[in-house]
Amino acid sequence: MLEPLLAADRGYRGPGADCGAGHQAQFVSYRDKTFDTVLGPVTISRAWYHCAECGHGFAPRDAGLGVAGATMSPGLAKMAARAGEAVPFRPGAGLVADLAGIQLTGRRLGRHAEADGQAAAAVIEAQAAAAAARTLVPLPPAVLPDKLYIAIDGTGVPMVAAETEGRDGKGEDGKARTREVKLVCVFSQTTVDAGGWPVRDPGSSSYLATFAPAAGFGVLMAAEARRRGAGHVRQLTILGDGAHWIWNLATAHFPEATQIVDLYHAREHLHDLGKLLAFMLGDHHKDWLAERSSELDAGDIGAITAAARAFPLTGTKAAERDKALAYFQTNAPRMRYHHFRAHGLFVGSGAVEAGCKAVIGQRLKLSGMHWTCSGATGILTLRCQQASGRWEEIWQQPSGQAPAA
Repeated sequence: MLEPLLAADRGYRGPGADCGAGHQAQFVSYRDKTFDTVLGPVTISRAWYHCAECGHGFAPRDAGLGVAGATMSPGLAKMAARAGEAVPFRPGAGLVADLAGIQLTGRRLGRHAEADGQAAAAVIEAQAAAAAARTLVPLPPAVLPDKLYIAIDGTGVPMVAAETEGRDGKGEDGKARTREVKLVCVFSQTTVDAGGWPVRDPGSSSYLATFAPAAGFGVLMAAEARRRGAGHVRQLTILGDGAHWIWNLATAHFPEATQIVDLYHAREHLHDLGKLLAFMLGDHHKDWLAERSSELDAGDIGAITAAARAFPLTGTKAAERDKALAYFQTNAPRMRYHHFRAHGLFVGSGAVEAGCKAVIGQRLKLSGMHWTCSGATGILTLRCQQASGRWEEIWQQPSGQAPAA
């Protein structure tokens, strides 16, 4: 039933048709094309045109059906992409077979999923670049939240050897096995609970991930935050783990935002400081650390610094202590935790850390996986769109459908 319906329009546009490059392509003949759909394979006969100037041929009907250069219908491609972003490609093909009765190989499903994700990533990057150039000004959400958060983190993704060649790593041989993916999670907050603790608005989290260097990531991050209303909310807050590149981007793109170092990372650094001084503290180590933890919760970085410098250290030990304290001194304005909590703000970056595990780790860091940057970018983009509740937006763009490689 589907085949005759699709074949009703054979795509004949007269003896000549615009090739898309300003030339007139000439009608050649009717040619068959077979492609897979959610109802199975169909074959249609459609008009084929050839452009002598460009040296290529095309069928207008293919573009109308969304199968130009592709062997899957848009509906099946969407289904394959959904399966490919959710689970490894071979099990994904099995899901499509079990749920829709369509037989695909894992390789074919993966090729299409990666390509569609890459096409979506290209659209997102183009929109971000336009926003940075002020040629595109995103409208704020119809209903603005009271508080908006930008949480930033990074995690490593295992790569094929060609993607890490020449890069330094943490392994015994000094070679890199992974590439860092930078992830931003933007979410809103409207209320606090009965105890005064902040509550993330349900369904408000949106994600964006990229292998791009910090500067490129910053453009994408800023565009996503502005799409969510960053330039219009009452309170804008940026959460991070203390890495310099995070705060450099925060200051460059949103100098008006409140910057907060994740409290739990700060506590880890405080415990490291306690281990460094353990040989001096002896049996008082636990009590000393408890006192410093209370000072950290109060945002009293000066007290922590004074307590650590009270020990007469010299040489290497003194240098190690000073290096550990530099983390607190540099980030002191971002560690006013009592003040932040008094104003009902989040002081932890758990949302983005959970994103690193759920959006990235649970799909791209499974045992035995090794990715190319382009393939991982495609799947990451699909997963971010799905986790952000923006899956359908990919397929509303013509460029959201990409032919298989």
